[in-house]
Amino acid sequence: MSVAEPLERVVIKVGSAVVAPGGRLDVVAITRLVDDLAGLRHQGSQVVLVSSGAVACGFRALGADALPTSIRPKQAAAAVGQPALMRAYSERLAMHAITPAQVLLTADDFAHRERFLNARHTLETLLISGALPIVNENDSVVFDEMKLGDNDRLSALVATSCDADMLILLSVAPGLLDRDSGTVIPHVRSIAEARRHVDSAASSGVGTGGMATKLDAAQIAVTHGIPAHLTQGPTDARPNPIAQVIAGVDQGTRFEPDTSLNVRARKSWIGFAAAARGVLIVDDGAAKAISRKGASLLPGGIARVEGSFEAGAAVDIVDRGGTRIARGLVSYAAEEIERIKGRHSESITEILGYTYADEVVHRNDMQVMKDANAQVD
Repeated sequence: MSVAEPLERVVIKVGSAVVAPGGRLDVVAITRLVDDLAGLRHQGSQVVLVSSGAVACGFRALGADALPTSIRPKQAAAAVGQPALMRAYSERLAMHAITPAQVLLTADDFAHRERFLNARHTLETLLISGALPIVNENDSVVFDEMKLGDNDRLSALVATSCDADMLILLSVAPGLLDRDSGTVIPHVRSIAEARRHVDSAASSGVGTGGMATKLDAAQIAVTHGIPAHLTQGPTDARPNPIAQVIAGVDQGTRFEPDTSLNVRARKSWIGFAAAARGVLIVDDGAAKAISRKGASLLPGGIARVEGSFEAGAAVDIVDRGGTRIARGLVSYAAEEIERIKGRHSESITEILGYTYADEVVHRNDMQVMKDANAQVD
């Protein structure tokens, strides 16, 4: 299957065993990976890299001979290894005139709506500015109750949060292997069926994720309408696996999204399951831009605020006639929106003393309603 047009946004996850096999930073692998990423960027795609390897790059510097298994040695190893990993990426990205940006996340950042939106807005701003976000779980401070568990799942959550067009998982494995024949399964349309081919206890030896966690990641992605592709990381024989995946060259395993979904699951939740905590009444221009163009809601288009709610809450967006045109997650609390309504986005900092986002509701956090007659009491 070939890709006719460059994908707008791609999230790529690379495992510890690719960038730091045996607990030692592989400069050649990182150089090839960065060259591959740069090629995708030069085609016009925005790229987010989710990179494991901090613990693997750091434990030997602390005198350990094997990857630590308990939390405190892991935290210490990550604190040593993360700067080394970022330095390797930064030096090679500089050769392509690409600015890297380190983004460290924890499970809490996805569990709390306000923190989730802040992380989302940070990624969005970095991508728009031309930087390449390099995301990792914050292993140096995270504890067991807050862990996402592995960067496979983290990469899928990042992909859904920034509405990626594809998730690519780079591993030492060539793809999902058929348990009986040992050959790569090229296409997967049922994650449940795929799981029978997997040993849930297996891992790479220097990372926390095995094939089971990659299937977990793929399931998150495809449920949100995002195709996922699992393939082997850069090698001597194939130094540019990302380019080959994007070009549609048959390799690895592609996980097809659920085509029965008319809208992505997250937007569906926003529109039809999330309980509205308030109402934003918008002027005619904003109503038209949202309903016809799927535009974001800026403060200038808001005429009135109803209800008391915090940042991250779901609210109904209603035109002057009382018709609900959308539901979305707000970047600001009700009292903040009350102060900035009707004003230009450039005035937010002057009015509030800070700016979380130019948009009160970003289009990626909004579900536009198809029923034009949906009245709000």
